[in-house]
Amino acid sequence: MKRLFTKMRYEVEKGHDLMLVSILSGSGSAPRGKGAQMLVSAEGRVEGTIGGGNVEYLSERAAMELLGRRQSEKRCFSLHSGGEDIGMLCGGEIQVWMQFVDAGEAAWAKLAAEVVRKIELREKGWLVQMLDGTVARVTESPEGFALPLPIGERAVIFGGGHCAQALAPLLSSVDFRVTVMDPREEFANEELFPTAERIVCGSFERICDHLKLTEEDYLVVLTSGHTFDFTVQEQVLRGPFAYLGVIGSRSKTAAVNQQLRAAGIPEEAIARVHTPIGTAIKAVTPAEIAVSIAGEMIYERALRREARGEVRHGCPMHE
Repeated sequence: MKRLFTKMRYEVEKGHDLMLVSILSGSGSAPRGKGAQMLVSAEGRVEGTIGGGNVEYLSERAAMELLGRRQSEKRCFSLHSGGEDIGMLCGGEIQVWMQFVDAGEAAWAKLAAEVVRKIELREKGWLVQMLDGTVARVTESPEGFALPLPIGERAVIFGGGHCAQALAPLLSSVDFRVTVMDPREEFANEELFPTAERIVCGSFERICDHLKLTEEDYLVVLTSGHTFDFTVQEQVLRGPFAYLGVIGSRSKTAAVNQQLRAAGIPEEAIARVHTPIGTAIKAVTPAEIAVSIAGEMIYERALRREARGEVRHGCPMHE
């Protein structure tokens, strides 16, 4: 969304009218779900995507036609084989809102600037699109057709070793806000973690002195040893979190879990830990392990977003 609205601001300030194309709803195995967006100019798509393929091509053509008429309109596309469809076999249906963005209306440039500002400052908010064709707005709570501003969930990586160094930029690239914590100065620095939002050099013995963890945080334990793994888990399992994954073998996991029970950690809390961390892709190298961990975190994030009714994950390959 940040790139799309940065592009919108640039284009409207140049005096170029646009169409903002957004998926209102989708059913079946549509390629993208509610909230997918693209920006279309008189020359065609300039930013974003609503899924590619013929549905995007026809949406782009329709948007260019509406742009010429300076109109907004809702369109419906069927993705079923047979009948009056659009030549895609994935099966499903999407409703698309095509919003005319008038470069001569200063409110659009102001809106684009506000969206970008709030995303950069990690401020929560909602983009509310007006289906009567008037200028969209940013609000503090959802109303009508509203999309949450993608400020990104925080991922806290405990440990700054090779796996963490491979994982941090990967998580940043899929819109996690990365914090890295390690007690060793040589592993807690910007040179090793240039994409991290925050780097903390501090003892694992007192995490609360350095970080306030919340129920929205994704925690990844990649410390340098068995003892540190227990130290971190014993603290974070007593508080809120969205996800907790711990690297290690099954034998190490069993040993740490026994220590956690002895420390009074409830069984239901221990059961929430993803360990061994990551999807089972036979990962060996730090880069492969990072891919495995990121894949699991993306999946868990999608489940949480769906449970809150924010978005359907829109992955037709695995439905």
